[in-house]
Amino acid sequence: MAQESALKKYEFKRRLEELQSMVGRGTELISLYIPPDKQIHEVVSHLRQEYGQASNIKSKSTRTNVQSAIESLLSRLKYYRTPPENGMVLFVGTIDRGGGRTTMVSTVIEPPEPITSYKYHCSSEFYLEPLLDMLREKKVYGLLVLDKREATIGILRGRHIEVVKHTTSSVPGKQRKGGQSARRFQQLRLIAIDAYYKRVAESASEIFLQIPHEELQGVLIGGPSPTKEEFLNGEYLHHEIRKKVIGIFDTAYTDESGLYELVDAAQDALAHVEQFAEKRIAQRFMRELVSDRGLATYGEEHVRRALKMGAVDVLLLSENLRRARVRVACPSCGYANTRTLPVPPSGSIDAGECPKCASQLTIEEQVDIVEELMAIADQMGTRVQFISTDYEEGEQLYNAFGGVAALLRYRVE
Repeated sequence: MAQESALKKYEFKRRLEELQSMVGRGTELISLYIPPDKQIHEVVSHLRQEYGQASNIKSKSTRTNVQSAIESLLSRLKYYRTPPENGMVLFVGTIDRGGGRTTMVSTVIEPPEPITSYKYHCSSEFYLEPLLDMLREKKVYGLLVLDKREATIGILRGRHIEVVKHTTSSVPGKQRKGGQSARRFQQLRLIAIDAYYKRVAESASEIFLQIPHEELQGVLIGGPSPTKEEFLNGEYLHHEIRKKVIGIFDTAYTDESGLYELVDAAQDALAHVEQFAEKRIAQRFMRELVSDRGLATYGEEHVRRALKMGAVDVLLLSENLRRARVRVACPSCGYANTRTLPVPPSGSIDAGECPKCASQLTIEEQVDIVEELMAIADQMGTRVQFISTDYEEGEQLYNAFGGVAALLRYRVE
C-alpha cells in the first residue's frame, strides 16, 4: 500500500511537471477545476456560455482554439454523471511546439485531495497552483533553540528547515560591575532572564499557534543545559504548545545552525517521519557501499539484474529520476533495440538516429523506468524507497549513482 501511494505521488508530480512545461500562443489553455459536489449539468451550462462569449475574441486563431478546447471539454464531460470522489481537473488547449507547429492537448487529473472550489481559467499557461499545493508537505514541526544570549525559532516542513525568528537577550553576564552587591546583581539578572524567557515564549506562540492544529505534529526544544530545562519547566510556553513538546535535546549552537543541530539530535524521536526514514536508508546505502560486505549496488543495469534475481532488499529511486525504457526501431533498415532515454519535461522523447543508416528512429514501446523497476520489485517482494535530492545523500544518489541503487539481501557477483 505504501509503495502504491509512493508511485501515485511520483506519477502525480510528473504529470504536473509536464503541464508546467506547456505554453499556448495566446490565452488558449483552459484549466477547469470541478469540486466533488458540483453538478455536471451546471458545468456544461457554464461551458456553453463561455463558448458563446469566445465568439467575441478578435484573433481568429485564438477564437478557434478556445472554442475547440471548450468543445473538447464538453465531449469529455459526457462520460461523467458525477465528479469523482475528490473532484477532477481538466486541462485542454492548443500548445506551441515550436517551429510553427501546434498540438491540442487534453488531460484529466483526479487529485489526491479534494478540490475545494469550482474554477474556469483561461490563459497562456495551465493554472496549477491548487494542485502544486497538494504536493506541499502539510506536517510540520516547531523548532526552538535558546541559551541566555539568543534564541532562534524555526519550522521543519518535510525536509526543509525555515528560520522564522532570531532574537537576542539583554541578560547581563555572570560577572557583576563594580559597586553592585552580589545579591542586587543576581536579582537584576533573574529579572532579565525571566523577561527574556517570556519574550521568547511570546514569539514561539505567535509562530506555532498560527499553524493549523492538525498540521503541527510536535515541538522540539534545544540548547545547552540547564537553560532549555529551566525555560520549559518554568511554564513560559503557551499550554497548547507545551502539549506538543516531544523532546528536549542538547545543542551547542542557538543560531540557525542550532536548528539543524536540533533536527539531527532528534532523529530518534522523529524515526517515524517518512523523510527521516528515507534519509537513514540513503545513509545506510552509503555505508554499505564502502564496506566489504558487498550488500549495495547501483546503476540501472546492475540493479535491474539484482532485482530479477530476487537479491534486492530495498530499491532506492531518486525522486528526480525522469527516464523511460523504450524499444526503438528504424523504419528504413529494420534496426531495433531497447534502451533507456531521458524524458524531457514536455514528455516527448527524442529516439535519435539509427546507428546503421542515420534515419530517424521511431519509438514502438515506452515505459517509465520507475514504473518498470517498481513492478519488478513488487513481484520479488522488494521494498521501494524514493529518495529526495533535498539533502546531501540524496543529491549524491542522483548525481553520482544515476538515481537508481539497491540494498541487497545477499552479495551478488
